[in-house]
Amino acid sequence: MARVSAALKVAVLTVSDTRTQETDTSGAFLEEALRDAGHHIADRQIVIDDVYQLRAIVSQWIAEPDVEVILTTGGTGFSGRDSTPEALAPLFDKTIDGFGEVFRALSLTEIGSSTVQSRALAGLANGTVIFCMPGSTGACRTAWEGVLRDQLDSEHKPCNFVGVLRGH
Repeated sequence: MARVSAALKVAVLTVSDTRTQETDTSGAFLEEALRDAGHHIADRQIVIDDVYQLRAIVSQWIAEPDVEVILTTGGTGFSGRDSTPEALAPLFDKTIDGFGEVFRALSLTEIGSSTVQSRALAGLANGTVIFCMPGSTGACRTAWEGVLRDQLDSEHKPCNFVGVLRGH
């Protein structure tokens, strides 16, 4: 796998009431994919699906100069406890509407009409880009391979988020 020429500092957050470090296959996949691409892991945590705890961790990372990108997995569905969009959308200075749109288009070929239940979203907050994905490892793989790998690569043309993050 080609490595990026500009390594980013990335934090990974799994939103789950049941997963542990040992059972968090989605967070592990994202961490491994990021490392394989040459990025640095600034932090990796698991938080229960609670609006205020989720918002607190992400707000702390947004304020940290050592975090340029935040990837979250989980809490984007429609169950009673799914609260990632409600927790994080208010923190965004700008939304990245295309991320959710492209994710659902890619996901449509994999899971059919069930993709309409994905509330994947992304935004920019205080110069930090945040991508929120569903909790399944397959969904994280779809997002990584279909969008994130390229958009976090400074060599990807015609544009990528490295230029946005580093002011190029």
